[in-house]
Amino acid sequence: MSGKFSFRKLSSIKIKIFILLILFSIIPLVVLRYGILVNFVNHEVEMKKIEIMSQSKLLATQISSAGFLDDPTSEIINTQLSQLSNYYGGRVMLVDRSYTIIKDTYQMDEGKVITSKEVVRSFGGEVVSYYDPEYLFIGLTLPINDQETSTPYGVLIVNVSSESIMEDKDYYAAQADLILIIVAIVDFCLAILFSQILVYPMVRLRRMLNERRHGIIDEEIHVSGNYETEALCEEINGVFKNMKTLDESRQEFVSNVSHELKTPITSMKVLADSLLADENTPAELYREFMQDIAEEIDRESQIINDLLSLVKMDKQNPELNIKQVNINELLEVILRRIKPIAEKADVDLILESFRPVTADIDEVKMSLAISNLVENAVKYNKEGGYVKVTLNADHQYFYLNVEDNGMGIPEDSLDHVFERFYRVDKSHSREIGGTGLGLAITKGSIVMHKGAIKVASTLGEGTTFSVRVPLIYIA
Repeated sequence: MSGKFSFRKLSSIKIKIFILLILFSIIPLVVLRYGILVNFVNHEVEMKKIEIMSQSKLLATQISSAGFLDDPTSEIINTQLSQLSNYYGGRVMLVDRSYTIIKDTYQMDEGKVITSKEVVRSFGGEVVSYYDPEYLFIGLTLPINDQETSTPYGVLIVNVSSESIMEDKDYYAAQADLILIIVAIVDFCLAILFSQILVYPMVRLRRMLNERRHGIIDEEIHVSGNYETEALCEEINGVFKNMKTLDESRQEFVSNVSHELKTPITSMKVLADSLLADENTPAELYREFMQDIAEEIDRESQIINDLLSLVKMDKQNPELNIKQVNINELLEVILRRIKPIAEKADVDLILESFRPVTADIDEVKMSLAISNLVENAVKYNKEGGYVKVTLNADHQYFYLNVEDNGMGIPEDSLDHVFERFYRVDKSHSREIGGTGLGLAITKGSIVMHKGAIKVASTLGEGTTFSVRVPLIYIA
């Protein structure tokens, strides 16, 4: 449990901000320290090379003038070689034209032959300088030219220790490390402070969310500090608002369901009590009451079936039995089934198809949706009215319009007709047996097919429902 807690702590935004602030402040300083020290060493080495080269060229000229390579007995030249060696704490050697060391201030290799590449290059007239960071010395070889022919007939080799440079580097490195430690401590404190400041709006937001969750506060959440936090508050307030609306809608739905289910039961109870109270009920009245009870039972069954349909459509991943269906033939079947109801209500059914249409649909659910639209158009029509069903399609969708010239829908009700248990005319709906769920089921079925439905109506003139459904269903 403690391991899990530590991991959660390490993954917090505060820790991440703290680490980022430390990294972005310390890493550049470390890189800068390294770069400065490297440049310092390179610069000092180059300056040392220039200084040694200047002294060595002057000495090479004097060696050539004194003919020291042919007669290495000149006290003046020997003294200058020793002084150069002592001054720079290095080693000076002279090589004659036979690559033999004729003078070594260390007196170790006199008489030996040296054929290093630097000496060979200097006999070719080049001045060669190099730096060995492993053994910490600067090397220089330069030709000694014959004054008559101006061609190299000897080489001067100077090897100087660079330990003094490295000592200076170590000193500056120690100073840089001290500064780095001080800066790191300051950065550590500032990183803690800034991470606290940057995360504070999130901490406050979390506290307010916790208070709202426990019912301590009920107002909207507002946390200022930065744009992201304010935008997050707006989104959270929107979610809470939607949840509140959804909760109110759920409560209203439960209330409506309770009322709708209770009404037929109450009617049946009253009718049954009336029959039981009078033992001598006439047969005609008995049959009439039983017919009313049967109708209430049918109504109760219809409400339950509609509720079950809505529950299935409310599933996160509703099941659809998709297959290719001829929409023209489907409409003909639906209208043929509703025709007796239309004839009884003296309403004319018209089907108009502009082209053959085949689409990927769940035939049962789409049939239910279209049947609800056509049946409503018939039930809420007037004598001598009509219901016109129009089918058309393009390369992507098929379009279905159900138009009637019935009683119409008030403008203030158009936004609510697809809500559950919503009725435009409650008395008329009760009279014709509507449950208030038909259009909600219709919209749910069409949305499941990735389609859309809209309504346009003029009170007293008629209503048109327009449906658009993709020809190819993509899950």
